[in-house]
Amino acid sequence: MHAMVLTQLKSPLIWTELADRLPGVGQIRVQVKACGVCRTDLHVIDGELPDPLLPIIPGHEIVGRIDAIGQDVAGLHMGERVGIPWLGHTCGKCPYCLGARENLCDHPLFTGYTRDGGFATSVIADANYAFPLGETGSDVALAPLLCAGLIGWRSLSMAGDGKKLGLYGFGASAHIVAQIAKWQGRSVFAFTRPGDLATQAFAKKLGAVWVGGSDQVPPEALDAAIIFATAGNLIPAALKAVHKGGVVVCAGIHMSDIPSFPYSVLWGERKLLSVANLTRQDGLDFLRLAPQIGIVTEVTSYSLQDANTALADLRAGKFHGAAVLVP
Repeated sequence: MHAMVLTQLKSPLIWTELADRLPGVGQIRVQVKACGVCRTDLHVIDGELPDPLLPIIPGHEIVGRIDAIGQDVAGLHMGERVGIPWLGHTCGKCPYCLGARENLCDHPLFTGYTRDGGFATSVIADANYAFPLGETGSDVALAPLLCAGLIGWRSLSMAGDGKKLGLYGFGASAHIVAQIAKWQGRSVFAFTRPGDLATQAFAKKLGAVWVGGSDQVPPEALDAAIIFATAGNLIPAALKAVHKGGVVVCAGIHMSDIPSFPYSVLWGERKLLSVANLTRQDGLDFLRLAPQIGIVTEVTSYSLQDANTALADLRAGKFHGAAVLVP
């Protein structure tokens, strides 16, 4: 197998030939057909998440086909197309797992962070955390659903049922959430970097009823807002944008420090929440609905060996939607 490997934080990935790996008990081996490039990959590479496994193969939006099955695996078969997400394993024993909140597991493993991921030609995965994908849709189009879509779905669920929804940061997740929200009959207000007219036009194309910079105030109070951007200074702005009783959801795994703000911005029973990882039920619910919603992912494809270029382009905001590596 071949992989793009991170050997040192804040360094480029290295194209590496590795011995083929065999699945253990309860595991499958998946031949990678496509792997999305996520901002969380940048957080891992930049050392913004604690205690990564090094060396590590990043990547956690994996679409591929099973080409080896370990012992004690049921319900999956050779050649089946599956998706491998960020949550790669949970202990099943801690209070969170026992309380149906496995996304908060005390002893988890995360794909591309604490276990090898999908910037490779093959990957070993826990069979219980693989999602059957069926045969509808291309591998490349499905890859962003495995994190950008799943985290977006969980964030949207936590935002409540309000009709007026603000999205701060219009990248991979937001461009999927905008389509879900429109399907649900909500109105989307899209906030981008100030002056980013191209992204604002992209949001408008996907059905946003209002677009503007993150430094602007929406024309009417919002029921909820989801912050996908990693800028902590957006939290006070989003709280000001929602009405009394409104909800602000922070969807990222990492964010810059939050500046101080007056209590009056939070007062009025406004709620500030964070989203942590996902549950397998989130994945089952979302992937079942995705074909009905008719989500169309905007994708820029790169070869696996060009992973460093894809990461640099993501960092610089050079594309709309999502980037996907193809071995």
